[in-house]
Amino acid sequence: MKEIVKINLDNEMDLILAHKRSMKIAEMCGMPLPAQTRFSTAVSEVARCSIANGKNSVLVLGINIIRASYKEILAVLTDKVDLKKCNPEAYKYAAKISGNIEYNYTDNQSITTLSHQVPSPGLLSDAKINTLVDYFKYEPPISAYDEIRKKNIELVALSEKLGESENRYRTLVDTIPVLICIVSDRNNVLLANNAFRIHLKVPLVVFDKKSLETFIHYDDVHLIIEGWNYAKKNKVEFSADIRIKKDDAYIWHNISIMPNKSEDGSIGSWLIYFVNNNAQKMIVEALKDNSELRKIQLELESANSKLKFKNKELEQFAFITSHDLQEPLRKIMIMISRAAEHLTEQQKTLYYFDKITLAAGRLSNLISDVLNYSRVNNHNNFAAKVGLDDIAVQTLDDLSLIIEEKKAIVNISPLPTINGIDTQLRQLFYNLINNALKFNSAQPTVNISSRIISAQSDTTFDPAAPSGNFHVISIEDNGIGMDSEYSGRIFDMFQRLHQRDQYSGNGIGLALCKRIIENHQGIINFTSFPGEGTTFWIYFPK
Repeated sequence: MKEIVKINLDNEMDLILAHKRSMKIAEMCGMPLPAQTRFSTAVSEVARCSIANGKNSVLVLGINIIRASYKEILAVLTDKVDLKKCNPEAYKYAAKISGNIEYNYTDNQSITTLSHQVPSPGLLSDAKINTLVDYFKYEPPISAYDEIRKKNIELVALSEKLGESENRYRTLVDTIPVLICIVSDRNNVLLANNAFRIHLKVPLVVFDKKSLETFIHYDDVHLIIEGWNYAKKNKVEFSADIRIKKDDAYIWHNISIMPNKSEDGSIGSWLIYFVNNNAQKMIVEALKDNSELRKIQLELESANSKLKFKNKELEQFAFITSHDLQEPLRKIMIMISRAAEHLTEQQKTLYYFDKITLAAGRLSNLISDVLNYSRVNNHNNFAAKVGLDDIAVQTLDDLSLIIEEKKAIVNISPLPTINGIDTQLRQLFYNLINNALKFNSAQPTVNISSRIISAQSDTTFDPAAPSGNFHVISIEDNGIGMDSEYSGRIFDMFQRLHQRDQYSGNGIGLALCKRIIENHQGIINFTSFPGEGTTFWIYFPK
């Protein structure tokens, strides 16, 4: 059945809607006036019984296409109550005037179906049926009650989407190992993440000198207050190294204060976050105190570089929290406020609500991808023997729909068993095979194979191959490929080589793959040429 319009039956006003819309559909399908009246009256009788005795009643009006020469109007009413038992007379009368009514009650669910054949089925084309759908979609309100009801339904749907987005946003903020809070111009703390609440053990209500002295080193409080006042006055960012109290010691952190700008450029609040950089500070102090430890200095500088890279990633998370994730949320909130204004249904559909749906979808995908990236950590205690053959089969099963849709050919040679983390390896194979299928303008062909190399092996297949004993997994495709100029940044967070309308994604997949490989003490490289495809080389220590 092709659904035309749905009506929730709650009160007498809904009974009027059911009668008028049944009559209108019958009229638009070319039924003569007596048949229109009989059909809509029978629907009204059953709807009246549902309103009086039913629970969670829903009436759906639609078109049933049995064959090209036989089409019928259907009215299907579902309810939690045995309606026919409640009022058999109403059903008897409806059957008498309609001539075609079916009733079924099983598993605490009643279904009443009324049908009437369309007199000229050939005239009721697919285009005409879509016209019926559009008519009721953009139909002017029948009454003030109908208009209010439509607005309430739309606002409830928008509120549910907003609530889901807010929950995902809060989950992301609470996952990041950074102390984060949002503060107003009047120093009131509007929001603090879970890490902040756990660290302080008491709520941070006001961002002022008195509150800071409870957990910031006394010598650093004045620095923060001066920087905070300077940032507010000049509407700029501020950053400094300060010490935060933890138990009986002070740990170095970098504080960053960033303005949250609205669409019109005004600043309604400030994002303040603290990143632990204690290791870097200790390294600097140690090198200052002991000039003889040159060898150790080089090792510590290497560790310092890695720590800076990790802190850079955390800053990227904080930036996403303050801007990229808040932007779609802000748009949803603006649209909800506008939805209450006196606008026509056509204006709402064509201008506002489609933008809300797109913004919410982008936010949902971005949050999911960022959460996946943030949760990939070193968990050696969870490593076990994992058969990559099983991983590959499970991945192809997950991608079966897109493989079938694109008529893709996937060839898998026997793969080794390695020591690893099952869930992360599945993410790795899923991202790489999915990319091979997605970035492809022809019929995709993907070849997955493995080999073993040692220090003496020929590694000309990959100019960047490491030296040592490795299991090498290759995932080769015939896709669009890429230029070598991108080799230095395709594994970076949020890097995209194509416009969003060409290929979907948030630029996190390959960064996630690299992080998973690093967790397994491995290496990932690739070779690629535009128009000739790409081969990813994955090295697992043997």
